[in-house]
Amino acid sequence: MSGLKYKILFVCIHNSARSQMAEAFLKKYGSEHFEAESAGLEPGKLNPIVVEVMKEAGIDISNNGTQSVFDLFRKGRLYNAVVTVCDEARAESCPIFPGRVKRVAWSFADPSSFTGSKEEILKKTAEVRDEIEQKVIGFVKEAEELMYWV
Repeated sequence: MSGLKYKILFVCIHNSARSQMAEAFLKKYGSEHFEAESAGLEPGKLNPIVVEVMKEAGIDISNNGTQSVFDLFRKGRLYNAVVTVCDEARAESCPIFPGRVKRVAWSFADPSSFTGSKEEILKKTAEVRDEIEQKVIGFVKEAEELMYWV
């Protein structure tokens, strides 16, 4: 691949957990070939549990803001791929980014829906983090091949 970087947008409902983790992992594993951003349909506040489990993985996202997918569209942002990271149950309300773009759908449980003690919620969120990390690593390997984009 040449010096061109593919622009990837991760989207979910609130841009407070899954899309933030996916963006951070793509920056960690794929910064040579990809530029990553994330956004949500209804941007909320960054999930503090997600910040904590990402710190455990050696990534600090505590200063990340959340942003609206609509604001990015209005700014005329263009992406090579838009990856939705909503769970299957909420897939119909997951935002769509218009335009000619490769669309990829990944399904992950929503950390904001987890219940239980703080330790249980941390454990479930860390499991989602690890699933997202593995999915991003696989994506980097697959999407580095030109045929992925054809």
